[in-house]
Amino acid sequence: MTDFADLGLSEPLLRALQDLGYERPSPIQAQAIPALLSGRDMIGQAQTGSGKTAAFGLPLLEAIDPEDKNVQALVLTPTRELCIQVTQALRAYGQRKGVEVVATFGGAPIRTQQAQLKGAQVVVGTVGRVLDLISRHSLILHDCRWVVLDEADEMLDLGFLEDVEKILKLCPNGRQTALFSATMPPPIAALADNYLYDPALVKVKSDTLTVERIDMFHVVVGKRDKADKLVEVVKAEKPEQAIVFCRTKIGCEQLFRKLRDQGMNVKALHGDMSQGSRDGVMLSFKAGRVAILVATDVAARGLDIDSVTHVINYDVPTSPDVYVHRIGRTGRAGRHGRAITFIEPSQMDSLDAIERHINDKVPAWAPGKVGVRFGGSPDDAAATESTDAAADSADAKDGAEDAPKPRRTRARRTAKSDDEATEATATDEAPSTDDKAAGDTPAEDDAEAKPKPRTRSRRKVVDADPGDAPEADATPAADEKAADDKAPAATNGASADGGSSDDADTDEDDDRPARTRRRRSRKPGLSRGEGPLTSVVAQLGLEDGVSVADVVRAITDAAAVDGEVVQDVRVRTRFTLLKVPTSELETVLGSDPAIGGRALELTTLG
Repeated sequence: MTDFADLGLSEPLLRALQDLGYERPSPIQAQAIPALLSGRDMIGQAQTGSGKTAAFGLPLLEAIDPEDKNVQALVLTPTRELCIQVTQALRAYGQRKGVEVVATFGGAPIRTQQAQLKGAQVVVGTVGRVLDLISRHSLILHDCRWVVLDEADEMLDLGFLEDVEKILKLCPNGRQTALFSATMPPPIAALADNYLYDPALVKVKSDTLTVERIDMFHVVVGKRDKADKLVEVVKAEKPEQAIVFCRTKIGCEQLFRKLRDQGMNVKALHGDMSQGSRDGVMLSFKAGRVAILVATDVAARGLDIDSVTHVINYDVPTSPDVYVHRIGRTGRAGRHGRAITFIEPSQMDSLDAIERHINDKVPAWAPGKVGVRFGGSPDDAAATESTDAAADSADAKDGAEDAPKPRRTRARRTAKSDDEATEATATDEAPSTDDKAAGDTPAEDDAEAKPKPRTRSRRKVVDADPGDAPEADATPAADEKAADDKAPAATNGASADGGSSDDADTDEDDDRPARTRRRRSRKPGLSRGEGPLTSVVAQLGLEDGVSVADVVRAITDAAAVDGEVVQDVRVRTRFTLLKVPTSELETVLGSDPAIGGRALELTTLG
């Protein structure tokens, strides 16, 4: 079959696909659509980027009765971003048929979603929010005859499998169920055995994966040098758009700030951000206004952005399957992409596992170098073999240079001269959280030196009223107080110049300049917008069919601002409340945003 018309789809869906520019079905679409149209349950196993949404979305919409205003189909997704993307796709496919599709996910006002469920025929939701709406009797599944589990293995990884079973038990027994998963671990296979009846199995072979157009590399680098190496790689690669994956939310925020301080056009995306902020970041990235997106694995599944040219695994993936899902964000729509993975010297086993999974070696990165391609032909391997052989010696040298240097053992402070103490204070880095856990803290180093107990009575007098102290002590005391205000002391019982407070008090003639201490590393606070905020009211609300995402999208498109500018969006029955930074107020109010041709009519509140 080479055309969607051969698959048995109705005319409204075919016209919608023509409007979207779809010409030929992908392999999983060609196999899954006829099976689902025949009414069979199905297990679809295919990697990311293979077109699974259309594979289940088109048969699902074919079964919907536009005249029946009850919930007829339910699609469960593991993440909010995937939920929004599936909703947008189903709305586009069913536009000419008049099917009402509603997204339900956490992080957004539940009352808004309760109102939108009235008249909804297809519900796409995350597992937790769907259960919440069911418990509130806002989502009734008595007439639900279609259930889709999208990215079921990701639901397993996130611990949602028990909740998924609760939802399936609440659906009618005569439903049609489709399960899509990139991998098939035993718990997912058991779920299929228990809740699917005689399912058809559709599995796309690896040679049809979209990641065959991706050049892959690795970079061996020490943990402390990863951020600097990332800046070097980005400047050398010059990506049109890139996604940088981190393992943790805090690490994602820290890396975002480092890249921002380097002057890069970068945004962060992680689970601690509000839903409005996440929507705004994704809108900016999809529109091309943001070049680099630093994200956790929340963005690894299902996102379809054709302009992404690079994927950088700043933290090594937890498994080869996660690796494939991550790098599948590039090399889409027939374009070539590049994937670069940072490997710490202690993580070489992870690189070996990835190489076994793709059945090839991943070469070391070099600017402009051609890498190995997952699923590539033997000709591709032959084309890169000579390049890899010529670079073997250089790769070994790079690995040796990138490997972290042995950690310097600190000498006792009592054995250092004043000059040595000054040099050590200027060069030693602030301890990380891992270092503290291992017991390598400055406080323990000072315990070896056993300094004199610190006397604070004279210092309090000097700090409180410098005029009462001798003139020679006033300036050093003020400098010491300023240094203390700027950063916390690195050691217990030590003054700014490395000695005890008694020594500082007696060295009144010491005219050495005060040193600036390094700031301790600490857990960053998450950015929520800068400067004072002004409350704004829009004249469209729930009765106009407006959602939070609609308001954010309308304002960011009209005012050409980032989505983070629009904050605390609350959609009421007849109006919508939101906040914007005062510095951006004039730009937002003068942009005249509209939703579906209806003006928001923004005005300040108060």
